[in-house]
Amino acid sequence: MTRYESAKQRYEALGVDVDAALNALGNKAISIHCWQGDDVIGFEGSGQALSGGIQTTGNYPGRARTPEELMADFDMAASLIPGKKRINLHASYAVFHGKKADRDALLPEHFSAWVDYAKKHEYGIDFNPTFFSHPMVVDGLTLSSPIESVRRFWIRHAVACRRIASSLAEQLGEPVLHNIWIPDGYKHTPADRLGPRLRLKNSLDEIFAENLPGVLDSVESKVFGIGVESYTVGSNEFYMAYAARHPGVYNLLDNGHYHPTESVGDKIPALLAFFDKVPLHVTHPVRWDSDHVVLLDDETRDIAREIVRCHALDRVLIGLDYFDASINRIAAWVIGTRNMQKALLAALLEPHDNLRRWQEEGNFTEMLLWQEELKSLPFGDIWEHFCAIQGVPADASWYEAVRTYQENVLSKRR
Repeated sequence: MTRYESAKQRYEALGVDVDAALNALGNKAISIHCWQGDDVIGFEGSGQALSGGIQTTGNYPGRARTPEELMADFDMAASLIPGKKRINLHASYAVFHGKKADRDALLPEHFSAWVDYAKKHEYGIDFNPTFFSHPMVVDGLTLSSPIESVRRFWIRHAVACRRIASSLAEQLGEPVLHNIWIPDGYKHTPADRLGPRLRLKNSLDEIFAENLPGVLDSVESKVFGIGVESYTVGSNEFYMAYAARHPGVYNLLDNGHYHPTESVGDKIPALLAFFDKVPLHVTHPVRWDSDHVVLLDDETRDIAREIVRCHALDRVLIGLDYFDASINRIAAWVIGTRNMQKALLAALLEPHDNLRRWQEEGNFTEMLLWQEELKSLPFGDIWEHFCAIQGVPADASWYEAVRTYQENVLSKRR
C-alpha cells in the first residue's frame, strides 16, 4: 500500500471524500499577481518611484524588465504550480505598441498582449486600476482629492479600467474582477474626516455608473500605510457600507489590511451571509501590511477553512498580493501559491459535517478533540498525490528548475 492509499483510508474513515477534495482543489483557480515578478514597477517607463504607502524591499538579481521577461518568468512559476490559474494585472502593466497613453487614456488594445498570453495558457484575468506611482497622486490623494483636476484624472482612469475589464471579459469568455484600491489618507490626524469620504463616495458613484458586462467590481480597504498612518479615506467601514448600498459592488478582503488582531477568516462568513461573492487577497503581513510571501500558517489555514466550511469555493474569489525582492521572485510566486493550495486541501480534507453537527449538539469536547487530531493527519501525502496527477513536482525538488532558470536566464539580466 502506498503512502497516499494509506492516508486516503484514514481520511475516508472519517467520512471525507478524498477524490472529491482533489477534484475541487484542481478546479479552483488562484489569481496570481503579476507584480511579484518586477517589484511593482510596470511598463510605463516613467521612472516614477513606488509610492502610495507601499514598499518593495530587497535587490535580488533578475527582475523582469519587459512584458516578454515577465511572461516568461510567470510561465516558469506556473509550470511548478498545480491546478487552475488566473493572472492578476495592474493597469501599469499596459503593453504599448508604439505611442504610450497616460492612465486616464488607457484602452483595451493596450492589453491585447495579455489577452493573447491568457488565451494561450487558458488563464483568466483580473484587473486593477493603478492609483499610485504617478505625478497625479497629489499630496497622497487621488479619488478623494479636494483638487478637482486631480480627482477628475483618477475618475477617468477608473472608468477606462472598467471598460478594459469588460473587454477582457468578452475576449476571454469569463468575468473579470475589477478591484479599486487607493492610497488616500493623511500622515497626521486630519481636521476633516468626512469631506474626503464624501468626495470618494461621489467619485465611486461616477465610476460605477456605467453598466458593463462581465465586470465584477470590488473596493479594497486598508487600515494604514507608510505616510498615511493616522487616517485612511477608504476604511473598512466606508467600503463595507458602500458595497452594501450598491448592488454589484463587493468589499474585497485583504488579510494584510486590518489590525493584526482581526481575523479575515472570521470576516469571510460574515460577508457570505449578505453577498453572493467575496473577493479576497491573501498575503502574509508582519506587524503591518508588509506583503510577505504567503505561508502555510494559522491565518492562511483559517481563511481556507472558512471558505470550505461555508461551501463557498465558487463564491470566494481567491487572489494573492505580495511582493518580495529579497528572494528569487519566481520561487516567491511558487511558494505562496502552493501554500494557498495546501491550505485549501487541508480544509477540504476535514469532516466538516461531523464538526458542525457536534457544535450544534453542544458536543464541544468531541468537536475540539477532532479539530486537534486533524492537525496531525497525513494531508501531505494527499498533497503529493495531487501534485503528481497535476504533473508538477510534489516536494521541494521544484526549486531545482528555478535554480537552473536563474543560472541560465535571470543571472544574465543586468
